[in-house]
Amino acid sequence: MSFTAPVKDLMFNIRHLANIDEIAKIPGFEDAGFETAQAVVEECAKFNEGVVAPLNWVGDQKPSSWKDGVVSTTPGFKEAYQQFAEGGWQGLQHPVDFGGQGLPKTIGAACGEIINSANLSFALCPMLTDGAIEALLTAASDELKATYLEKLVTGEWTGTMNLTEPQAGSDLSMVRSRAEPQPDGTYKVFGTKIYITYGEHDMADNIVHLVLARVTGAPEGVKGISLFVVPKVMVNKDGSLGARNDVHCVSIEHKLGIKASPTAVLQYGDQGGAVGYLVGQENRGLEYMFIMMNAARYAVGVQGIALAERAYQKAVQYARDRVQSRPVDGSLNAAAPIIHHPDVKRMLLTMRAYTEGCRAMASVAAAAYDAAHHHPDSEVRKQNQAFYEFMVPLVKGYSTEMSLEVASLGVQVHGGMGFIEETGAAQYLRDSKILAIYEGTTAIQANDLVGRKTARDGGQTPRAIATQIEQTEGELVRSGSADALAVAKRLAAARRAFLDVVDFVAGQAKASPNAVFAGSVPYLMLAGNLMAGWQLGRALLVAQTQAAQVDDRVFMQAKVITARFYADHILSKAPGIRDSIVEGADAVVAMPLEAF
Repeated sequence: MSFTAPVKDLMFNIRHLANIDEIAKIPGFEDAGFETAQAVVEECAKFNEGVVAPLNWVGDQKPSSWKDGVVSTTPGFKEAYQQFAEGGWQGLQHPVDFGGQGLPKTIGAACGEIINSANLSFALCPMLTDGAIEALLTAASDELKATYLEKLVTGEWTGTMNLTEPQAGSDLSMVRSRAEPQPDGTYKVFGTKIYITYGEHDMADNIVHLVLARVTGAPEGVKGISLFVVPKVMVNKDGSLGARNDVHCVSIEHKLGIKASPTAVLQYGDQGGAVGYLVGQENRGLEYMFIMMNAARYAVGVQGIALAERAYQKAVQYARDRVQSRPVDGSLNAAAPIIHHPDVKRMLLTMRAYTEGCRAMASVAAAAYDAAHHHPDSEVRKQNQAFYEFMVPLVKGYSTEMSLEVASLGVQVHGGMGFIEETGAAQYLRDSKILAIYEGTTAIQANDLVGRKTARDGGQTPRAIATQIEQTEGELVRSGSADALAVAKRLAAARRAFLDVVDFVAGQAKASPNAVFAGSVPYLMLAGNLMAGWQLGRALLVAQTQAAQVDDRVFMQAKVITARFYADHILSKAPGIRDSIVEGADAVVAMPLEAF
């Protein structure tokens, strides 16, 4: 099935929810207003629809392969990547000083969704490179920046992050890879890293690995971890490529999904030590890596939205084509396409509402990032930084859990044919599962939401956000339409449930940590549920005023209906989630381990 990027919906969010023209008032973004955004997103759609999307099914059938240390990617990937790099897509939101285009994240996030919808496995390579660029921009020396950044920003080289080891998954205090200082200021790196996305491939001449390791004599635990640049191929002083470094791929994983993306096991130092270069200061590696990780967490949330969009498109097309049974209302006296059947429409609307809600939430978060990093007013930066940091675990956690449900519904719409690999619906379900796992499981996102984003400041940030939501409720009520009033009612109930949980988390995190953290994932789902519903409420307000325009009438009507459906069928779950957290934690805590 062909893929059509949801350009109209993306641009609606960029214009009306993220307020791109306000972002264009920030120094450095003057040329990044709505017209620029539209031109970039439309060109991105054209490239990915024509070049990258056709390789998605091919990658699932002919995944990357490993032989004698060499990884060969899916046929067509190398050529598509070269076009991607030559088109300047890697550098979209990176600094002009290093060969990028310097565009806001608000635009970059929309393009990120498009490429991930087109081909999730392919998109993982530039996504990891983005994270490596962010980390180097923040913490690397001028010498390292001069050596590596331009090649990464232009896409000539790709980047990875190397955290996980066989004995150290999410608990990075157990990292054992070691780095031995050398007289010339370099380090010799030794160890094994697993689950390294695009740790080895044939699409670029060099791969820049960012590796966590312990310098000899460093403190135990996370306080003793440092970050190193370890290139696959050494770089000469003139910038040319030299000898192969002592890092080798010893295997790639056989996975449930994202099969075309090579997930490598990398061995460092089997032939005397891989040459590494310290990033920043010793023992601050985890701090630097979190820069990369946070960028990746937001991007994985966008992957969830992207995959949900692709699953939705496929389900709608199948529902339009598949003829089965007469409509229950008697409107046709013969079998009809299944999109006429109420429960199929319910499933499709659920898929659409989840996807559009999360897309809107991610777009608004991207705008906050842009303001937090570039606005000239320090107070504006501070407020937007707090908002963005609160939103990251929601974009990551809620959107990826949502994508799994949407992909499952996509299979259900197909019925028995969805269970058959040849129809393609199952690929989206298989691919979606990893999104709630890598870059920190949903529980890790939820623990971050509880500990760092809620309990640490006594709930000030979520309460401030709730105040903004209440203002939207007032606008919905004042608009006076039946749909707006219904959404306002649901939004108010969800907001009150959210505040009850915020009070519970802030008040009990120290006194009853087991009870609070037993409800951390439901809290994340409640918060994501509310934030997506809030943005759809804002979208409804815009759509109501523009529904009379002939060109956009159907689109705007669909916006109103989608917001109303989300409120009635998804947002309405919030009070029940609140009860499960505040009143249901005791059962979780009380269960003796022997009973499991």
